[in-house]
Amino acid sequence: MTTSTILITGASTGIGATYADRFARRGHDLVLVARDAARLQALAAKLTGETGVAVDVLPADLTQPDQLARVEARLREDDRIGTLVNNAGAGLGGGFVDQTTDAIDRLIALNTTSVARLASAVAPRLAARGEGTIVNIGSVVGLAPEYGMTVYGATKAFVLFLSQGLAIELGPKGVYVQAVLPAATATELWGRAGADEASLPPMMDVGAMVDAALVGFDAREGVTIPPLHDGDLWQAFQGARQAMLPGFGEIHPAPRYAAA
Repeated sequence: MTTSTILITGASTGIGATYADRFARRGHDLVLVARDAARLQALAAKLTGETGVAVDVLPADLTQPDQLARVEARLREDDRIGTLVNNAGAGLGGGFVDQTTDAIDRLIALNTTSVARLASAVAPRLAARGEGTIVNIGSVVGLAPEYGMTVYGATKAFVLFLSQGLAIELGPKGVYVQAVLPAATATELWGRAGADEASLPPMMDVGAMVDAALVGFDAREGVTIPPLHDGDLWQAFQGARQAMLPGFGEIHPAPRYAAA
Protein backbone atom coordinates (compact mmCIF):
# COMPACT_ATOMS: atom_id res chain seq x y z
CA MET A 1 0.00 0.00 0.00
CA THR A 2 1.20 3.51 -0.79
CA THR A 3 -0.63 4.99 2.22
CA SER A 4 0.71 3.10 5.17
CA THR A 5 -0.28 5.10 8.24
CA ILE A 6 -2.80 3.28 10.44
CA LEU A 7 -5.37 4.97 12.68
CA ILE A 8 -6.44 2.84 15.65
CA THR A 9 -9.26 3.74 18.04
CA GLY A 10 -9.35 2.53 21.62
CA ALA A 11 -5.58 2.40 21.37
CA SER A 12 -4.50 3.17 24.92
CA THR A 13 -4.82 -0.38 26.23
CA GLY A 14 -5.91 -3.94 25.45
CA ILE A 15 -6.66 -4.94 21.89
CA GLY A 16 -6.04 -1.46 20.47
CA ALA A 17 -2.64 -1.07 22.13
CA THR A 18 -1.66 -4.54 20.95
CA TYR A 19 -2.64 -3.71 17.37
CA ALA A 20 -0.52 -0.56 17.68
CA ASP A 21 2.46 -2.61 18.82
CA ARG A 22 2.09 -5.17 16.04
CA PHE A 23 1.65 -2.64 13.25
CA ALA A 24 4.53 -0.50 14.53
CA ARG A 25 6.77 -3.56 14.38
CA ARG A 26 5.63 -4.01 10.77
CA GLY A 27 6.95 -0.52 10.06
CA HIS A 28 3.68 1.41 9.92
CA ASP A 29 3.33 4.95 11.22
CA LEU A 30 0.37 5.30 13.57
CA VAL A 31 -2.37 7.66 14.72
CA LEU A 32 -3.60 6.53 18.13
CA VAL A 33 -7.05 7.54 19.40
CA ALA A 34 -8.44 7.08 22.93
CA ARG A 35 -9.72 9.11 25.86
CA ASP A 36 -6.65 8.67 28.07
CA ALA A 37 -4.09 11.14 26.69
CA ALA A 38 -1.40 10.22 29.21
CA ARG A 39 -1.57 6.54 28.32
CA LEU A 40 -1.52 7.35 24.63
CA GLN A 41 1.56 9.52 25.03
CA ALA A 42 3.35 6.80 27.00
CA LEU A 43 2.51 4.17 24.38
CA ALA A 44 3.55 6.48 21.55
CA ALA A 45 6.91 7.18 23.17
CA LYS A 46 7.49 3.48 23.79
CA LEU A 47 6.64 2.44 20.22
CA THR A 48 8.69 5.22 18.65
CA GLY A 49 11.64 4.37 20.86
CA GLU A 50 11.48 0.67 20.09
CA THR A 51 10.59 0.75 16.39
CA GLY A 52 11.39 4.21 15.06
CA VAL A 53 7.95 4.74 13.53
CA ALA A 54 6.14 8.05 13.78
CA VAL A 55 3.21 7.96 16.21
CA ASP A 56 0.66 10.77 16.48
CA VAL A 57 -1.68 10.96 19.45
CA LEU A 58 -5.27 12.12 19.02
CA PRO A 59 -7.12 12.09 22.37
CA ALA A 60 -10.88 11.82 21.90
CA ASP A 61 -14.00 10.49 23.58
CA LEU A 62 -15.90 8.98 20.66
CA THR A 63 -19.23 9.30 22.47
CA GLN A 64 -18.90 13.10 22.27
CA PRO A 65 -19.94 14.44 18.84
CA ASP A 66 -17.40 17.27 18.75
CA GLN A 67 -14.51 14.98 19.63
CA LEU A 68 -15.69 12.28 17.23
CA ALA A 69 -15.84 14.94 14.52
CA ARG A 70 -12.11 15.68 15.00
CA VAL A 71 -11.24 12.05 14.33
CA GLU A 72 -13.56 11.99 11.31
CA ALA A 73 -11.81 15.07 9.93
CA ARG A 74 -8.41 13.44 10.35
CA LEU A 75 -9.60 10.38 8.42
CA ARG A 76 -11.03 12.50 5.62
CA GLU A 77 -8.08 14.86 5.27
CA ASP A 78 -4.93 12.89 6.07
CA ASP A 79 -4.05 11.13 2.85
CA ARG A 80 -1.32 9.14 4.57
CA ILE A 81 -3.89 7.08 6.49
CA GLY A 82 -4.58 3.90 4.56
CA THR A 83 -6.03 1.71 7.31
CA LEU A 84 -8.67 2.32 9.98
CA VAL A 85 -8.86 -0.09 12.92
CA ASN A 86 -12.28 0.53 14.51
CA ASN A 87 -11.50 -0.99 17.89
CA ALA A 88 -12.97 1.39 20.47
CA GLY A 89 -15.82 -0.24 22.35
CA ALA A 90 -17.25 -0.94 25.76
CA GLY A 91 -19.40 -3.43 27.61
CA LEU A 92 -22.30 -2.91 29.99
CA GLY A 93 -22.93 -4.94 33.10
CA GLY A 94 -26.24 -6.32 34.29
CA GLY A 95 -29.38 -7.42 32.49
CA PHE A 96 -31.43 -5.24 30.16
CA VAL A 97 -33.98 -4.23 32.79
CA ASP A 98 -31.17 -3.20 35.15
CA GLN A 99 -29.35 -1.01 32.62
CA THR A 100 -30.28 2.65 32.45
CA THR A 101 -31.52 4.12 29.21
CA ASP A 102 -28.67 6.64 29.25
CA ALA A 103 -26.07 3.90 29.72
CA ILE A 104 -27.57 1.98 26.80
CA ASP A 105 -27.47 5.13 24.69
CA ARG A 106 -23.77 5.72 25.49
CA LEU A 107 -22.94 2.11 24.64
CA ILE A 108 -24.70 2.35 21.29
CA ALA A 109 -22.97 5.66 20.56
CA LEU A 110 -19.53 4.13 21.08
CA ASN A 111 -20.04 0.60 19.73
CA THR A 112 -22.11 1.43 16.66
CA THR A 113 -22.42 5.13 15.85
CA SER A 114 -18.71 5.90 16.09
CA VAL A 115 -17.83 2.78 14.10
CA ALA A 116 -20.18 3.73 11.26
CA ARG A 117 -19.21 7.40 11.25
CA LEU A 118 -15.47 6.72 11.18
CA ALA A 119 -15.86 4.17 8.40
CA SER A 120 -18.00 6.69 6.52
CA ALA A 121 -15.33 9.35 6.96
CA VAL A 122 -12.52 7.27 5.45
CA ALA A 123 -14.27 5.02 2.91
CA PRO A 124 -14.82 7.57 0.11
CA ARG A 125 -11.14 8.53 0.10
CA LEU A 126 -9.95 4.91 0.13
CA ALA A 127 -12.38 3.96 -2.64
CA ALA A 128 -11.22 6.90 -4.75
CA ARG A 129 -7.60 5.76 -4.32
CA GLY A 130 -8.50 2.17 -5.10
CA GLU A 131 -6.78 0.80 -1.99
CA GLY A 132 -7.05 0.75 1.78
CA THR A 133 -8.38 -1.24 4.68
CA ILE A 134 -11.08 -1.00 7.33
CA VAL A 135 -10.84 -3.40 10.28
CA ASN A 136 -13.87 -3.51 12.58
CA ILE A 137 -13.58 -5.27 15.93
CA GLY A 138 -16.82 -7.09 16.71
CA SER A 139 -17.46 -10.04 19.00
CA VAL A 140 -18.78 -13.58 18.88
CA VAL A 141 -21.51 -12.27 21.21
CA GLY A 142 -23.04 -10.67 18.10
CA LEU A 143 -23.84 -14.21 16.96
CA ALA A 144 -25.01 -15.50 20.33
CA PRO A 145 -28.05 -13.97 22.05
CA GLU A 146 -27.88 -16.99 24.37
CA TYR A 147 -25.01 -15.29 26.19
CA GLY A 148 -27.46 -12.81 27.69
CA MET A 149 -25.54 -9.64 26.79
CA THR A 150 -28.43 -8.21 24.82
CA VAL A 151 -27.47 -4.63 24.01
CA TYR A 152 -23.75 -5.32 23.75
CA GLY A 153 -24.44 -8.28 21.47
CA ALA A 154 -26.80 -6.19 19.34
CA THR A 155 -24.08 -3.58 18.83
CA LYS A 156 -21.62 -6.27 17.78
CA ALA A 157 -24.15 -7.83 15.40
CA PHE A 158 -24.33 -4.37 13.81
CA VAL A 159 -20.53 -4.31 13.45
CA LEU A 160 -20.56 -7.69 11.68
CA PHE A 161 -23.37 -6.73 9.29
CA LEU A 162 -21.77 -3.35 8.57
CA SER A 163 -18.46 -5.04 7.79
CA GLN A 164 -20.00 -7.62 5.49
CA GLY A 165 -22.04 -5.01 3.67
CA LEU A 166 -19.04 -2.72 3.27
CA ALA A 167 -16.98 -5.63 1.94
CA ILE A 168 -19.58 -6.19 -0.80
CA GLU A 169 -19.70 -2.48 -1.66
CA LEU A 170 -16.05 -1.52 -1.28
CA GLY A 171 -14.25 -4.73 -2.23
CA PRO A 172 -14.67 -4.14 -5.98
CA LYS A 173 -13.20 -0.66 -5.43
CA GLY A 174 -10.00 -2.09 -3.92
CA VAL A 175 -10.83 -1.59 -0.25
CA TYR A 176 -10.43 -4.59 2.05
CA VAL A 177 -12.85 -4.82 4.99
CA GLN A 178 -12.30 -7.29 7.83
CA ALA A 179 -14.57 -8.05 10.78
CA VAL A 180 -12.74 -9.58 13.76
CA LEU A 181 -14.91 -11.53 16.20
CA PRO A 182 -13.06 -12.26 19.43
CA ALA A 183 -14.53 -14.25 22.29
CA ALA A 184 -13.71 -13.28 25.88
CA THR A 185 -10.28 -11.66 25.81
CA ALA A 186 -8.22 -10.63 28.82
CA THR A 187 -8.51 -6.82 28.73
CA GLU A 188 -9.68 -4.01 30.99
CA LEU A 189 -13.12 -4.00 29.34
CA TRP A 190 -14.50 -6.42 31.91
CA GLY A 191 -13.60 -4.33 34.93
CA ARG A 192 -14.89 -1.18 33.27
CA ALA A 193 -18.21 -2.94 32.62
CA GLY A 194 -18.53 -3.66 36.34
CA ALA A 195 -17.53 -7.33 36.36
CA ASP A 196 -15.83 -8.92 39.36
CA GLU A 197 -12.50 -9.63 37.70
CA ALA A 198 -11.49 -12.16 40.34
CA SER A 199 -14.44 -14.38 39.41
CA LEU A 200 -14.00 -14.24 35.63
CA PRO A 201 -13.30 -17.49 33.75
CA PRO A 202 -10.10 -18.07 31.75
CA MET A 203 -9.85 -15.85 28.68
CA MET A 204 -7.79 -15.65 25.52
CA ASP A 205 -4.55 -13.70 25.84
CA VAL A 206 -4.85 -10.37 24.03
CA GLY A 207 -1.59 -10.86 22.17
CA ALA A 208 -2.68 -14.27 20.92
CA MET A 209 -6.02 -12.84 19.80
CA VAL A 210 -4.49 -9.96 17.83
CA ASP A 211 -1.82 -12.17 16.28
CA ALA A 212 -4.54 -14.58 15.10
CA ALA A 213 -6.57 -11.66 13.74
CA LEU A 214 -3.52 -10.47 11.82
CA VAL A 215 -3.14 -13.90 10.21
CA GLY A 216 -6.69 -13.43 8.94
CA PHE A 217 -5.80 -9.88 7.92
CA ASP A 218 -2.83 -11.06 5.87
CA ALA A 219 -5.01 -13.77 4.27
CA ARG A 220 -7.65 -11.11 3.47
CA GLU A 221 -10.43 -12.93 5.31
CA GLY A 222 -13.71 -11.11 5.42
CA VAL A 223 -14.60 -12.46 8.87
CA THR A 224 -11.96 -13.68 11.30
CA ILE A 225 -13.03 -15.61 14.42
CA PRO A 226 -9.90 -16.45 16.44
CA PRO A 227 -11.58 -18.82 18.96
CA LEU A 228 -13.47 -20.88 16.36
CA HIS A 229 -11.34 -23.98 15.79
CA ASP A 230 -13.67 -25.60 13.26
CA GLY A 231 -13.76 -23.09 10.43
CA ASP A 232 -16.17 -25.31 8.50
CA LEU A 233 -18.89 -24.30 10.97
CA TRP A 234 -18.65 -20.68 9.86
CA GLN A 235 -18.76 -21.74 6.22
CA ALA A 236 -21.85 -23.86 6.94
CA PHE A 237 -23.46 -20.91 8.73
CA GLN A 238 -22.76 -18.67 5.76
CA GLY A 239 -24.05 -21.31 3.36
CA ALA A 240 -27.31 -21.71 5.27
CA ARG A 241 -27.82 -17.95 5.36
CA GLN A 242 -27.15 -17.57 1.66
CA ALA A 243 -29.48 -20.48 0.84
CA MET A 244 -32.34 -18.42 2.29
CA LEU A 245 -31.75 -15.43 0.02
CA PRO A 246 -33.89 -16.61 -2.94
CA GLY A 247 -36.83 -17.15 -0.61
CA PHE A 248 -36.74 -13.53 0.53
CA GLY A 249 -38.07 -12.54 -2.90
CA GLU A 250 -41.26 -14.59 -2.63
CA ILE A 251 -44.45 -12.52 -2.98
CA HIS A 252 -46.69 -15.04 -1.17
CA PRO A 253 -46.40 -15.98 2.52
CA ALA A 254 -45.03 -19.40 3.31
CA PRO A 255 -47.71 -22.13 3.64
CA ARG A 256 -47.00 -22.47 7.35
CA TYR A 257 -48.41 -18.96 7.81
CA ALA A 258 -51.66 -19.65 5.95
CA ALA A 259 -54.74 -18.70 7.92
CA ALA A 260 -56.66 -21.63 9.36
